[in-house]
Amino acid sequence: MAPDPGTSVPGGAHDGRQPGLHLASSEFTPPGRTPDEAPGVDRSQEILEATKQVAAVLKANDCRFALAGGVAAYAHGVPRRSLHDVDFCIRREDAEAVSQILATAGIPVWAPPEDWLLKADCRGQNVDLIMEMADQVVTRELLARAEVRPVDSVRMPVLHPTDLVAGLLDAFSEHHCDFGAVLPIARTLRERVDWEAIRRHGKDKPMSDAFLYLLERLDVITPAAGSRPDAEEGPR
Repeated sequence: MAPDPGTSVPGGAHDGRQPGLHLASSEFTPPGRTPDEAPGVDRSQEILEATKQVAAVLKANDCRFALAGGVAAYAHGVPRRSLHDVDFCIRREDAEAVSQILATAGIPVWAPPEDWLLKADCRGQNVDLIMEMADQVVTRELLARAEVRPVDSVRMPVLHPTDLVAGLLDAFSEHHCDFGAVLPIARTLRERVDWEAIRRHGKDKPMSDAFLYLLERLDVITPAAGSRPDAEEGPR
């Protein structure tokens, strides 16, 4: 049963965090780890079933959307550990129509206190309908760049790898800065991401800059030409 409109939902509302995409490190399996080390219950298959059902309804009604978050990373081939919720990007101007379409299909939708997303319940799983990622609103252009990829047996638009990584980095803040959750995504998708576009997008954002520096030090990406001139000088 869905909470009353305006009710904050555990695990869904991102208290003190930037609007947008948020992942936990436990969603992806580090090399050498086994499933037995994962805390809690793995609801990944239930999450995937909810993803497919919501996407099928939106596709059948010609709604513009793109899959985001951990399920999008999985759709792009990132090995998953345990999925916790479903994220879809929609335009704010489409929010009312999307809400009505999902409600008609038996998927309740409500507005939490945060004004940058709507929430839905599908098969008992949490679904976030995101209209804004940090300081970037979801636009027609963002959705047009999405790639159609299969999630199990259902094909659906998925955020382009560059937009997916940019959105995840935008969500970093002093209150939420889990590099471990995004690192496996960056490693897997590194050849499909426009890192120069990421650098331009994240200019003057210290958390994003710090993560890019980490990727450079780990040899995941090549340092930008002329950047970090003191990187090879060692300690002073």
